[in-house]
Amino acid sequence: MNHRSMTAFPNDFLWGASTSAYQVEGASMQYGKGPSCQDVKCVPDGTSDLTVCSDHYHHMKEDIALMAEMGFKAYRFSIAWTRILPEGEGTVNQQGIEFYSNLINECIRHDIEPIITMFHFDMPAALDQRGSWSNPDSVQWFVEYAKILFSAFGNRVHYWLTINEQNILTLVGPVIGTLKLPESCENMTREIYQQNHHMLIAQAKAMVLCHEMLPDAKIGPAPNISLIYPQTCDPRDVCAAQNANALRNWLYLDAYVYGEYNHIVWSWLKDQNAEPIFAPGDKEALRNAHPDYLGINYYNTAACRKYNDSDEIGAVSQQENKGVKNLYTGVVNPFLEKTEFGWEIDPEGFRNTIREIYSRYHLPILITENGLGAYDELTKDGKVHDIYRIQYLEKHIHQMQLAIHDGCMMIGYCPWSALDLISTHEGMKKRYGFIYVNRSEYDLKDLKRYKKDSFYWYQKVIASNGNDLSL
Repeated sequence: MNHRSMTAFPNDFLWGASTSAYQVEGASMQYGKGPSCQDVKCVPDGTSDLTVCSDHYHHMKEDIALMAEMGFKAYRFSIAWTRILPEGEGTVNQQGIEFYSNLINECIRHDIEPIITMFHFDMPAALDQRGSWSNPDSVQWFVEYAKILFSAFGNRVHYWLTINEQNILTLVGPVIGTLKLPESCENMTREIYQQNHHMLIAQAKAMVLCHEMLPDAKIGPAPNISLIYPQTCDPRDVCAAQNANALRNWLYLDAYVYGEYNHIVWSWLKDQNAEPIFAPGDKEALRNAHPDYLGINYYNTAACRKYNDSDEIGAVSQQENKGVKNLYTGVVNPFLEKTEFGWEIDPEGFRNTIREIYSRYHLPILITENGLGAYDELTKDGKVHDIYRIQYLEKHIHQMQLAIHDGCMMIGYCPWSALDLISTHEGMKKRYGFIYVNRSEYDLKDLKRYKKDSFYWYQKVIASNGNDLSL
């Protein structure tokens, strides 16, 4: 559908950007912080560890000032569980409380709305040793952690996100190094989806707790949603795409919003002898949780066809899955360009995805991630000419505005990322930020901040409330 005119972005639209604690903060084992799974993992060959990252911990005021200069209305960041609770539960680290309190205050001082992600891929190592999400106690671990956050920061934080990309944790946990399997595991599918179930219950209870403790706050999930296209109009390809969308997208959103498992996925889990066990009260917990909005991470779409017995299947990366036996087989979309790191680029798919989400759930949508990872170069005169990032963002923002005109309720846009940080797989060389951090994979250099060309472009976009996207 083409429109003669365009609906403007809402006047209170939350323009900003995102980061995560383990990728940006550094100070990984300092100031009372305990180790998370990210601190003890083996990083991929040729990539930096997470000891310093972008040193946001020590540059926090400078970084927030730069965000304010861009005109940010919001800053989405995560809290490191082990900076608050070094052992995952028990004694609270007051230095951690103080750091995030100062961060929140600094945002507010600059009229930036803090949006807090409670959990972003960094399970406490001490809890990993006790089974991580496979342990039914993980539900209570998370609820107690949530209670501390709501008590400490709830008087100043109006937007909360529960678990970042729960679907990615479930679907590609082995690829990103977050999956903890018990030694006695015999059915991996059953184990993975039992862990997923514990996450569903944990955040459902956290949502209820938030509404009880902070009646004026808003809380929602933050899955990574990618609409999946059928390769052809062959009915078998269409069915495969329905299967893929159910497994990758709707399982999570159906549970968050409706408090029920998606029927296609539940049928598949039964076939795999992998239905999760419901503890007493789990069904009620799911149905009692009501998100106020949906945080959505979007990078690309995917495509698939019907499954054949000879097909190679399995997850390849965070964004690529070759398929699932008897459900679908992933294929390359020949109509899309790719980034330098091999990720497909689909701005029109952004609009398609937003429309599908809003049609199914009718909740306000906050874009919590969207961005382009690239090999940025700092010139001798301190410039970063990242026109490719500007072009990527311009196309996606335009499609987001089209979705708004289509009637979808959008409350904000927080692309990935505010400043350069350590990428999950590719380290420091894969840069996403509006702000360049002067360090390489192993050489910390001076960690000086430089404004990229995209910094000034996004500044203009925000100042015009999205009316001026000119390059």
